[in-house]
Amino acid sequence: MPASLGNAVHNSVEDICNLDLSGRDSDESGWMTPTAKAILDRHWRIEKESFLATPRHPRWKEELITQAHDGLVGALNILCGKSNLSTTKLSELTIEDWRHVQSLVLANEGTLVSDCGRLMGRLDLLVADIDLAGQSKGWIVADLKTGRPPVGALDPKVSRQLRFYRDLIKRNNPDHPKIRAEGWYSANQTIHEATGSNVIDDAFAAWEGMRPTSIPLEGTPEEIACGFCEWKAWCPDWWSATADGTIAGNGTFRDEVVRIIKYDSDGGAGLLERMAPVDQKGTVAPSPKRFGFTVKDQAKHQLDSLMQDGYEGALFIGSARATSKVLHLGDWSEILPWQPLLKSTIVNQETVS
Repeated sequence: MPASLGNAVHNSVEDICNLDLSGRDSDESGWMTPTAKAILDRHWRIEKESFLATPRHPRWKEELITQAHDGLVGALNILCGKSNLSTTKLSELTIEDWRHVQSLVLANEGTLVSDCGRLMGRLDLLVADIDLAGQSKGWIVADLKTGRPPVGALDPKVSRQLRFYRDLIKRNNPDHPKIRAEGWYSANQTIHEATGSNVIDDAFAAWEGMRPTSIPLEGTPEEIACGFCEWKAWCPDWWSATADGTIAGNGTFRDEVVRIIKYDSDGGAGLLERMAPVDQKGTVAPSPKRFGFTVKDQAKHQLDSLMQDGYEGALFIGSARATSKVLHLGDWSEILPWQPLLKSTIVNQETVS
């Protein structure tokens, strides 16, 4: 849902920056607010359709359109603030005002690619950095952020992302002017500059480290990293680390490897048995640990589909909400066959016709 909200805001900003205003009266005002709303509403519908068409998805939160609207207004206010206009109130902007803002946008939702093709980024905005006299003194690499604004310094990962865009533009434009990278947080309309050393060498090193191999990357289980990892359903190291206590695995929302003892599809409830890891290959065996579960919505569709297909093996359960001795599964959860990834297949490019 946060990604859909962010997409709606980003795509709306792109469309508003690219508006064709030819033939419009330069003094016309009061047009921006309804125009921005109509554009956001359209992108909100597009995101909703895409979201609901995804095989596994949580609940669509229609009420968040208010947050999306506030985010769009915040992003546009920041952009106007960079233009030295006499007014930055969206309701008072004239057509001529917005033409001026558009003239400062050098690139909008542009793809950055290194000359070798190995590094790529998606740039939100490249804006002319103007002084009080309206003269350009450099470029601003701006990344729109619709999430929670930082308290204090930028998160190191966000800083690295912004500097990557900055440094890739520098690499592609040897005669570039002064460039700075900023995170524009629409929620509270604050700007946070990313400063620090060049990260391109580190990016190339990371690219080399991610070359495909037939053997998966070595597992490095750790509480925080595994908490946000999208690969737990295929990682035997994660489940072994949970069993030996390296990872606690006892929070309100839990991930489990289980088998079904009983299941009543009509009632949406049953009994699970936690599977115990046997080796580093993901082999599991029964254990004495059992607990009840309830299932509804998208998670129930996943489970019913597996049962109808005759699947009888161990299951990975992601984001189960735990209360007492019962796990609750719903739109926020996922249910997948437990099939650890031990070896991948590399396609020989020479054999592909």
